[in-house]
Amino acid sequence: MFEDGMAYPVRGDWFGRTVIGGLLFIFSIFLIPIFFLVGYLIRVLERTVAGVDEPPAFDDWGDLFVKGIVGTVISVIYSVVPFVVFGILGSVLFGVVGLAGSAGGDGGGIVAGLGFTAILILGLLFVPVLFIVYYMVPAALTNYAIEDEFGAAFDFGTIKPILLSSEYLVATLLPLVVSVLLWIATSILGLTVIGLVLVPFLQFYGQVAVFRMFGSAFESVTRRSGTARASPAVSAD
Repeated sequence: MFEDGMAYPVRGDWFGRTVIGGLLFIFSIFLIPIFFLVGYLIRVLERTVAGVDEPPAFDDWGDLFVKGIVGTVISVIYSVVPFVVFGILGSVLFGVVGLAGSAGGDGGGIVAGLGFTAILILGLLFVPVLFIVYYMVPAALTNYAIEDEFGAAFDFGTIKPILLSSEYLVATLLPLVVSVLLWIATSILGLTVIGLVLVPFLQFYGQVAVFRMFGSAFESVTRRSGTARASPAVSAD
């Protein structure tokens, strides 16, 4: 899965795609290009599950934009619940600390200790909250890519077996390796002006590779379990 994912972005007309993708990364400061990037990554998921071994071209920009907006909304929805729960827990913990402080007395040191403990607990809990979002969103986006329906992203009957599979777990851990490699490469490129110019293109390459891995894991599990459904027709470009 790792080797396939890393080789995937440079198949076919890789130069033209990488130039466009890198430019979209550069101009993402204007927000709109982000939707085209998200739409493209969703198309990568769609083609991967459909069994196409070459990355999609940047075409049908209207479709890319719509998919990008929908994909962003899906990601936000999946992020809201864990972070709301995290926020409520934080409010409760600091509320307890506040009540202890309002009690007065000579317990200043105890209150300070409780405050530090609350911060430590929240810090430790923030990591699994982030991982939950990171873990669930790609599966949701892949099911949306297959069905081309917003509700498919919340079809937990289909998504649950994927999330519980070893293939998908590996697919979520491999991008961490890719991130480390990208960080090393970015640090090296950042030593020169020309290198800095190349960083957005490298980041695009990394994102395409990672989404290929997610799509491959989804396809592998659905094929093995016999739950794969026909995806929208895609051309080989």
